[in-house]
Amino acid sequence: MEQIETDVLVLGAGGAGLCAALRAADHGRRLSVTVVVKGLLGRAGCTRMVQGGYNVVVSPDDSLEAHFRDTLRGGGWINDQEIVWALVSTAPARVLELESRYGCFFDRTPDGRLHQKPFAGQTFDRTVHKGDLTGIEIMNRLAEQTHARPSIRVLEEHRALELLADGAGRVGGALLLDMRRGEFVLVKSRAMLLATGGGPAMYKVFACSADKSADGIALAYRAGAPLQDMEMIQFHPTGLVVPGSLMTGALLEEGLRGAGGRLYNGQGERYMGRYDAARLERSTRDVVARANYLEGLEGRGGPNGGVFLDVSHLGAEFVQRNFRGMVKRCRDFGWDLATQPVEVMPTAHFMMGGIRISPECFTGIEGLFAAGEDAGGVHGANRLGGNGVADSTVFGGIAGDTMADWIEGRSQPVICEAQAGETMARVLFPLGRQGGRSPAALKAELREAMWAGAGLVRDAAGLDAARSRVDQLREAWQQAGVPAGRTYNLAWQEWLNLGNQLLVSEMIVRSALLREESRGSHFRQDHPLADDARWLVNVCLQSGGDGMKVWTEPVRLTRLRPDAGPRALESVDISD
Repeated sequence: MEQIETDVLVLGAGGAGLCAALRAADHGRRLSVTVVVKGLLGRAGCTRMVQGGYNVVVSPDDSLEAHFRDTLRGGGWINDQEIVWALVSTAPARVLELESRYGCFFDRTPDGRLHQKPFAGQTFDRTVHKGDLTGIEIMNRLAEQTHARPSIRVLEEHRALELLADGAGRVGGALLLDMRRGEFVLVKSRAMLLATGGGPAMYKVFACSADKSADGIALAYRAGAPLQDMEMIQFHPTGLVVPGSLMTGALLEEGLRGAGGRLYNGQGERYMGRYDAARLERSTRDVVARANYLEGLEGRGGPNGGVFLDVSHLGAEFVQRNFRGMVKRCRDFGWDLATQPVEVMPTAHFMMGGIRISPECFTGIEGLFAAGEDAGGVHGANRLGGNGVADSTVFGGIAGDTMADWIEGRSQPVICEAQAGETMARVLFPLGRQGGRSPAALKAELREAMWAGAGLVRDAAGLDAARSRVDQLREAWQQAGVPAGRTYNLAWQEWLNLGNQLLVSEMIVRSALLREESRGSHFRQDHPLADDARWLVNVCLQSGGDGMKVWTEPVRLTRLRPDAGPRALESVDISD
C-alpha cells in the first residue's frame, strides 16, 4: 500500500478545497499540501456548476449588517450567528482576492464597479457574477493557481474511504482509493480539511453533481464528529423538466426570477400571490419551491407535473444577453427560454446541515476541519441564493489559514494502521460477490423513498415510512455484490457511494422526525407552523456506542434576536 506524508490534507477540490489549499500553500511557511478529488481538478463537483453568483457587500449603499440580517431571516434564525458574521464580513476581501490574486473576472458596470444583480430574499441587489456561469470562472482560475504551486500535490480520481485516528482520538490521516488503479493509498497529515461538498443526490430529482454522495458528512460521522440540522435540505424552485432524461432537475438560475421572471401553473394562473403576496417570485427558495411543488401536487401543474417559468416579457434580446448559459441549456432540450415559458419543478439542491464547526472551521475532533457544504451552521433552515459560493470560498480560505497556523510545532500523528486494514476488508467485501441486487437499482429506490417521505412536504407517517425503507435498503446494500476487478470498477464506486448516501439519508429522516414544526426548507404538514418557543433549536446528531444519537440544543442568539425590529442593530453588538 502506497503511503504519503503531508502537512495539510484537503479532501475535496471545489471552491472550499482549493481556496484552503491555496491559502495554506501561500501562508508564508513551506508547507506541503495534498488535495484529493474524486474526479478531475477543476472539472468535478458543484462549485463549477454555480450559475447565479456571489453575495457580497461592496456598494456604499449596502451594509454588512443588512447582509447579516437577510441571511438570518432567510435561515429561519437557526444559523450560528458568529459563523454568519464571519461569512458576511470576510466576503468582500475574498471577492477582491479572487479577482486580484487568483485572476477571476466578474462582470462590471460601465463605470468599472462590480455589477450586482438581484437575488431572492435580499434587501439589496448584492450578487456579484460572471454572466450566468459564475462557477466556471471561479473554478478555472482556482485550478490554474493550484497547478502553478509546486507545494500542492493533486490526487485526481481518488476517493476517501475512512478517516484514520491516532491512539488519542486525533485525526491524523485518511485511507484513499485510487480509482484508476484500484489501489489503496494511506495519507498521513498534520491537519485535514473535509470539503467534499454535500450534495443531496439521494433524491429522485436533484441538481448537484452526480458524483456527489455526501462523503465528507459520512466520513465525519463515522469518525465521531458532531453534526447539526441535517433535516434542512434545500430544494431549488426551478429545475428544468426533461421527460425521460437524467437532465431533469438541472437548474435554471435564480437570477431569472430576480430579473422579473414570472411563475404560472398549468391553468395559466400567476399563483405566487397565494404564497407570498409581498415578494411573489422573489420570495426565498423554500417558499417558492414549496409553492411550485404544491401547484403540481394539487393538480394545477403542467403536462409533466411542473409549473412554468416565463421571462419572455423581458424581451428576447435582454434574456439572450444576460442569461446565455440558461438560453443554451433550454435550447438543448427544445425550449426557447427567450420567447416562451419553460416547464420547471423543484429539485434537491443543497444541504444546509452538516458538520458542526467554529467560525475558524474547527470541528469537534482534533486535527479535523471542515468548510463548504460539508459544514453546518452557516445557512440555518434555508440558504439564500448567492450565499453558497460565498460560503465555500470564505470558509475554505479561513480553513487554510487556520490549519497552517494550527500545525506549527505539531508533529505527524502516529495513526492506527489496523483501522486501515479493517476498512480495506469492509470495502473489498462486495467485489466478485454473487447474488443480491445491483447498487444502481437500490439507489433508484432510495431516491424514490426520500422524495416521497422526506421531500418538500413531510409528516410523521411519511418520514417513518422513509426511515423504514432506508433500513431495508441498507440491509440489501450489505448483501449486494459487484463484478470483480478493482480498476475503474464503476459498479463498485456506486456501491461505495450508496453506503454513504444511506447513512446520510438516515440522518436526514431522523432529524426531520424530531423537529415537530415547520421552518425554512423543513415543512411538516402535521406541524405547519414555526414554533420559536419550542423549536428555536439546532437538531444535533453524533455516532454513539448504541447507534445514532439525536438531540436538540438552543440556538445561540449572540448578536441579534428574531423578534428584533429594524432598530435592533442600534442595541445589539454585531461588530467585530
